[in-house]
Amino acid sequence: MTYFERIKELTSGIPVELVDFSQERTRASAPTQASSNFITNKEQGDWAENLVMRAINSTSQNYVAVHYGKNDDLVAGDEGFDAFYEEFQNELDTIGKRPDLLIFRKSDFRTDLGFDISRIPHEEIDEYVRMAVAGIEVRSSAFLIDKYEEAMTRKTEQNISRAIELKEEILNSYSGLLNHPLREKYRVILNSINRDTIHACDFKVPGWRSSAALIELNERFKELKSCIKEIQKRDYLSITPKVEDIKVVYKWIETFNVPHYYFQVFFDKVYGISFEQILHIISDSDNEGDIFSIEQDTKNQNKTTIKIKSKVGYEIAYKVDEPSHNSVRKEMNRGRLLFYVSFQGGTAYLDLENLKAILHIESEEF
Repeated sequence: MTYFERIKELTSGIPVELVDFSQERTRASAPTQASSNFITNKEQGDWAENLVMRAINSTSQNYVAVHYGKNDDLVAGDEGFDAFYEEFQNELDTIGKRPDLLIFRKSDFRTDLGFDISRIPHEEIDEYVRMAVAGIEVRSSAFLIDKYEEAMTRKTEQNISRAIELKEEILNSYSGLLNHPLREKYRVILNSINRDTIHACDFKVPGWRSSAALIELNERFKELKSCIKEIQKRDYLSITPKVEDIKVVYKWIETFNVPHYYFQVFFDKVYGISFEQILHIISDSDNEGDIFSIEQDTKNQNKTTIKIKSKVGYEIAYKVDEPSHNSVRKEMNRGRLLFYVSFQGGTAYLDLENLKAILHIESEEF
């Protein structure tokens, strides 16, 4: 069974409510105006891509990373952007979405094309692309993952402890008020709360205001509700494939039969996961809420995004030296000014055993 055949088989298990492969892709309309935040995010993404590429090319003896993903310095509002965007949409329908990087064996690397083939029309490099051993989609996140997880673990524990305290306080100090038939249901709710069930608990804050004692009790329930909401928030940083990208990644794999991966770059580490594993994860609904969630991403035009716990994947780089950064002024049409952050430098220190494992490279030397 070829790689593509395995991927095709996996897609049959994806719920149509998440990705309906029987429906044609909806072409996106070109954005009309860029923002400073959008350009900063693009700059960060470009930096992350370059970070991974430099790390591979400065470390590997046998493999080469090459820029491949459709990219341009143009942004919405620049002259020529609409034509670039339309060409990009056409390519998505023809060959699918190019991953940001391709990895080739050095023996297959074409020096005449160099380290950037992102602007070469696909029909001129189709056969070359088929020789790649991997395509890598690079995503970036403006977090230090270890510090984030330490903070979230501490915050969750504080909220659980406080919630249990509030439960006991309400049951002990307001027992008489809860004896009323209309309030008895809240005693049942409180008695059901423990460290395991609190992650699934929910109730409506009563809103009692008819006496000083009831106002106090209502405030306790309000605080308890607040603690529970914090406990139930997603507490992990994620690898983030967009739902709309699943189809166009699949199209690219169908076209080239090259294994595809997602690498998530944080400012302290890099994690990676195969597209094949992503399909395994999202095809099992029991994984939702545990190792992945589906959210509307406010930072990405409210697009529906699959958020997979990063540490389900491989730790590709165990350390990242942060880049330097500076403010950049960009003048748009009609004299509109945008100011954004540009990133330079930084180093990713690869875990070669993990990298070889995720890419299924069996040779001793990477």
